[in-house]
Amino acid sequence: MPRRSPRPAAAPARGRSRFDARLARRPSPLAAPNVRRLRLLAALLALALGAGLAQPPAAAQAPGADRVLDLEMYWDLQSVSNPQISPDGRQVVYTRTWIDRMKDRRTSEIWIMNADGSRKRFLLEGSSPTWSPDGTRIAFLAEGEPRGNQIHVRWMDDEGAVSQVTRMERSPSNLRWSPDGTRIAFTRQVEARTTWRIDMPPRPEGAEWTAGPKIVERAVYRRERQGYVDDTYTHLFVVSAEGGAVRQLTDGEWDHSAGEWTADGRHLVFSSLRVEDAELEWRHSEIYAVPAEGGEIRQLTDRHGPDSGALPSPDGRHIAWLGDDWHTDTYRNRKLHLMDTDGSNPRIISGDFDRAIGSLTWAPDGSGLYFTANSEGNRNLHFASVEGGVTQLTEGVHQISLSSISDEGRLATTISSFHEPGDIYLVDPARPDRLDRLTAVNADLLAGVTLGEVEELWYDAHDDWRIQGWVVKPPDFDPSRQYPMMLVIHGGPHAMYGVGFNYGWQEHAANGYLVLYTNPRGSTGYGSAFANEINNAYPGEDYDDLMAGVDYLIERGWVDRSRKYVYGCSGGGVLTAWVVGHTDRFAAASSNCPVTNWISFVGTTDGIGWYRNFEHFPWDDPSEHLRRSPLMYVGNVTTPTMLMTGERDLRTPMPQTEEYYQALKVLGVPTAMLRFGNEWHGTTSTPSNFIRTQLYLRSWFERWGEGEARTATDGG
Repeated sequence: MPRRSPRPAAAPARGRSRFDARLARRPSPLAAPNVRRLRLLAALLALALGAGLAQPPAAAQAPGADRVLDLEMYWDLQSVSNPQISPDGRQVVYTRTWIDRMKDRRTSEIWIMNADGSRKRFLLEGSSPTWSPDGTRIAFLAEGEPRGNQIHVRWMDDEGAVSQVTRMERSPSNLRWSPDGTRIAFTRQVEARTTWRIDMPPRPEGAEWTAGPKIVERAVYRRERQGYVDDTYTHLFVVSAEGGAVRQLTDGEWDHSAGEWTADGRHLVFSSLRVEDAELEWRHSEIYAVPAEGGEIRQLTDRHGPDSGALPSPDGRHIAWLGDDWHTDTYRNRKLHLMDTDGSNPRIISGDFDRAIGSLTWAPDGSGLYFTANSEGNRNLHFASVEGGVTQLTEGVHQISLSSISDEGRLATTISSFHEPGDIYLVDPARPDRLDRLTAVNADLLAGVTLGEVEELWYDAHDDWRIQGWVVKPPDFDPSRQYPMMLVIHGGPHAMYGVGFNYGWQEHAANGYLVLYTNPRGSTGYGSAFANEINNAYPGEDYDDLMAGVDYLIERGWVDRSRKYVYGCSGGGVLTAWVVGHTDRFAAASSNCPVTNWISFVGTTDGIGWYRNFEHFPWDDPSEHLRRSPLMYVGNVTTPTMLMTGERDLRTPMPQTEEYYQALKVLGVPTAMLRFGNEWHGTTSTPSNFIRTQLYLRSWFERWGEGEARTATDGG
């Protein structure tokens, strides 16, 4: 939980007094000083003459320093993920990803190495490798007949024979070996039956009629990064590991999670909500069991609330899962539960542990479960005993991701930190202070590169909360100098900035910027109460927390007050638009993939849950939806504000960007709308778009240089 300090005495709010006085009588931006117009004309002329993107505000290469990070190096950045340790603990298969700059995409391969990190070598094309229980084979996904990804099995002997196990029209996912290694369970989408038919009159021979309409009757009919999903449901299947007929275990018009085998191999457990009008239920799901041979599905949990992540123990005695009673809080950390395999004797074993639990993995002897939890920017390993209680195993300023465990209990993980993009480590729970590193995939790339120092910050909010943040400093940082500053705001809004490596921020720092990022109220990693501070109040006091962080950094004396900038995507885009509607202290801003109008957003995003973002539905009482919409404050904006959004975005659809852009245009506020191709939610999943995002941000910020008369609002 954030450290608390006594409630400070009331004091005039910094950074808003002059601005607040203008809210009722905002001067027209068309009457702005001539210098703004001249800067705009100069910038446009430079672009017209092919000058390209603006130069960085400070030299990227400090005298006497080693190399610094640049965007050309980004093409050579690699990553490793999903390390799967063999049951005998002798080998690790993992996914290695690199950027194909010719096809402008990330390409993944399966690699293998010994458990001491030796003999690293390419194994095969594919993804999602997982060992059979006896360690003789791996199952994985790869292109196959008739199309798309199919399940394949490779023998891990010298011959290395590979067999295609499935041949289906739709691709499988979530592969799970049966305990005896004879079968593989998986999930796959199944086409929904369409019963609505109409009798059209005969079409004349040779006529070219427009295709019929797409008929949508489901509440959730499209999803971010997937598109339309209303024509399928996700069901559970099983197939012989040698190939053959595929058996469907679930049916009906419901979606089902991945199935996990019970220790005897007789059942699979999963989460769903198999009730009428399930899609209209909010925060409600149950745990079920289905026979592996097919048959009656049995419900194991029975309460109103979210229950998911079911994981049977290896000794066959228990099923662990994450759940909570139904609530209307914006956020609440779920508890770790345990029940007997037949569903009886449910109880909580995580006690008062108040952090989000992830990557549940049973200890081989069934004595408890390992998991990861985010806390104050870090992510470490923990252990929950079946007898109750949680013990933290690892400590440190890093972010650990847990992927697998050997029969002897060694944990395969990836670890990232401020200056480490992420590599594979093995952890022995008996000696959790020792982290055995197996890979260093970016060592050559970063050799001789000076990265920016990252300093942790804690500062007081306006009430009794303490807020955590960090600042990335330019390489060869000089505390006697002042630097331009970027405030970066995270999305979610329930998310957590942390101590992992961030190429974008380090590259901004290499170009002479201070990069400030914080976890205002609403962030996870500090307990349910802190995250729930924005319940029915977003945006709100999280804005004050962000501004307090800016003030805190300014007091250190490092910030060029005339060159302060702000940006963020998704929830960070929401707050950026909110910031420029409530203060003029920033020289320029970029509101990326934002929500700007809650009323138009809730019915056009990729789900109906956002209707419950505030206490009342907008048709019952629209006041909160309006009061929390950045669009309602656009009349106050004088800050040059760019907007960047992916053309395919279904989470914060493009019309949210368009509404704000056109409002700024009507008011004459300097703005630009960048519509990114080949992007869903965000602007950086395509490698070249990541580079464009970095460059356009700095180009926009530098176009507006030092801003206009903004230092007086910074309290100094």
